[in-house]
Amino acid sequence: MTEIQAFSRESDTKSSIELKVMFFARARDLTGLTEMPLEVTSGSTAADCLELIVGKFPSLEEIRECMVLALNEEYASDSTIVQHKDELAIIPPISGG
Repeated sequence: MTEIQAFSRESDTKSSIELKVMFFARARDLTGLTEMPLEVTSGSTAADCLELIVGKFPSLEEIRECMVLALNEEYASDSTIVQHKDELAIIPPISGG
């Protein structure tokens, strides 16, 4: 393998993507934001994104166990792989009557 191929392979494994994170209800209250950009490594999961978001906004721990994630307006599991330009929504429990 040439030096250029090695560099190219290393760059490919470390490429990043950007997505939009949207906060609703209590998540919006806790972060003070309605949305924000998030850059993650290509191949990251919804759970990986959530780890980064909670790291940036520790107050989200308060609702972490009961929040739901949606990716591009569809509920997503923690293991869902995010793609460039995806929209990840943080949806806390909503009560009302």
